[in-house]
This record gives sequence, C-alpha cells and structure tokens, in this order.
Amino acid sequence: MTRRFGQPPTLEEIAAIAREAIAHLPGPFASRLADVVVQVDDLAEEELLAELGIEHPLDLTGVYEGVPLHERSVEHSGTMPDRIRLFRRAILDEWVEDGEELEHLVRHVLIHEAGHHFGFTDADMHALEEEA
Repeated sequence: MTRRFGQPPTLEEIAAIAREAIAHLPGPFASRLADVVVQVDDLAEEELLAELGIEHPLDLTGVYEGVPLHERSVEHSGTMPDRIRLFRRAILDEWVEDGEELEHLVRHVLIHEAGHHFGFTDADMHALEEEA
C-alpha cells in the first residue's frame, strides 16, 4: 500500500491558525494583542539566533520582539509595533517530533510569545493557555 502525504502547511496556513488562536483568547488579552503584528517566517535569521544564543534554527519556534506592556513609557511612542514571530519550519519539526496536534502547538507557541508582551511568568502563560 502506498501512503500519500499532503503538502506541509504554508506560512499563510500557520498564520491563519495563529489568528484563530488569538480570536479564542479571553477578551482582555485578545484586545491587547490587536496592535501586535503576528508574522510567520520559515526560519529565524542567523543574527537573531546569535543574539539569543541559539545554535540551530529549528530550536526556535517563536519570538516576541517589542517592549512588554509593563515596561512602556512615553519614550516608546513612535516606535515600531510589537511583533510576534512564529517560525514555520521549527514548528513543523516539533510537530512531527512530538506528534502533537498542529493547532495546539501553534497556539502554545503564540501564547508563550504573547505572554512576553504582557510580562507574564511561565505559570501565567500556562493558565492563559488553559483558558484559550
């Protein structure tokens, strides 16, 4: 029997899963993410990996780039919008490795990165993920 495999999810499909995850967050959290750009790239660039001390691009599934809400001041007005970047190939690698449902994995990575935007602890992030 020949087994048929479909194409891996595209950047746009991962982005759609991320948007759906945001839509299912509790209202106060979803509304505070309205101005955060969610971007999906294939892999993190070498400069980012070096900055974070990560050796292999498949080891980074997502990153928050911005100023957490609790650290903001008037000095931050006029800056670039905060951004959550998800890395498709790293997410797919983890998905294949762990066998977890793709939507759950994308939601997990997104909520973890969104947690940095809110200044949450890991425990706070897990609680938010349970509510989503």
